[in-house]
Amino acid sequence: MNVRAYLQRQWQENGLLARLLAPLSWLAGQAVDAKRKAYRSGRKTAWRAPVPVVVVGNLYVGGTGKTPVVIAIAQGLYAQGWTPGVVSRGYGARIGREPRVGLGANLDPANYGDEPALIARAAAVPVAVHPKRVLAAQALLRACPEVDVIIADDGLQHLQLARDVEIVVQDERGLGNGRLLPAGPLREPPARLREVDAVITNLGPSSADAQPARACGTDAMAAQQAVIHAGPLELSMRLEPGPARHLVHGNTRSLADFASGPPVAAAAGIGNPQRFFDTLRAAGVTLAETLPLPDHYAYADSPFGALRSEQILVTAKDAVKCGRLSDPRLWEVGVHARFEPVDLTAWLNTAIARKAGRDRG
Repeated sequence: MNVRAYLQRQWQENGLLARLLAPLSWLAGQAVDAKRKAYRSGRKTAWRAPVPVVVVGNLYVGGTGKTPVVIAIAQGLYAQGWTPGVVSRGYGARIGREPRVGLGANLDPANYGDEPALIARAAAVPVAVHPKRVLAAQALLRACPEVDVIIADDGLQHLQLARDVEIVVQDERGLGNGRLLPAGPLREPPARLREVDAVITNLGPSSADAQPARACGTDAMAAQQAVIHAGPLELSMRLEPGPARHLVHGNTRSLADFASGPPVAAAAGIGNPQRFFDTLRAAGVTLAETLPLPDHYAYADSPFGALRSEQILVTAKDAVKCGRLSDPRLWEVGVHARFEPVDLTAWLNTAIARKAGRDRG
């Protein structure tokens, strides 16, 4: 039995296991509510940075597409005249008591995490990593005093860091069955969507429209309907693949070139590997083999030995780690985020200026 697939099905369909675990989810909800009340009442105090803070997070546990959003925001704000920096947990990295700050195209994922290393390379911004986002933000501003806006990657639940703008990224799974962990996939209740500034729905290549994702099940559907029109800006996002880059030689080829050639293999160690495979197929690429790997797969050893294809397409998140394997079959396929119906950067520039009281023109 595929345990992960079974759990996802329970979370989407509100199955028997989900119903049995409902009391634990109720307890989790009480803990979440108590934490938020502590900050609202002033019993706990959030640290406010001297620059605006934009938090990009999710309610649904696991990968929903936050990293492309963070990269798009960093690139877009830079084009608007800001000097952004990014803070992140640095999942999977060897981080000690002190935060780590880095800048450059070749940050070691073992020291910073795969997503921060990818963000630094793709957006050319400094990144600071530490499980405590406040410490990361403080270290970032000390090391890079020119930073005038901080983007917090996956920091929605880290209330110690005050924020000016909150953005939730979800995918086609929506809110699942509407329950909190462990009976459902949510870190916070569905009503949390009322409080954020924007909800971005990451649509797969097979989606025919740009409607916001809805939760499944009667109770979850009602919960989603109650919050979906409560005020946040609703955007859809599609991830459009770019040319493939050879990891050893650095030359590029279009996906159309791969589509007209022999079948290839594809591998992905991301939250939803199937989305990457679907994106390649939608671009016309014939996949002879697919290799889904766990999210944040470390690539301590090559997992590609069993693949017989002469070419293997991998995600940009995988490429920052598996490039050192020097496998001549590997090609990186990056993606570019396209948002509808409004321009995310233009909206965000206005939202920051309004909520942080700063006039950027």
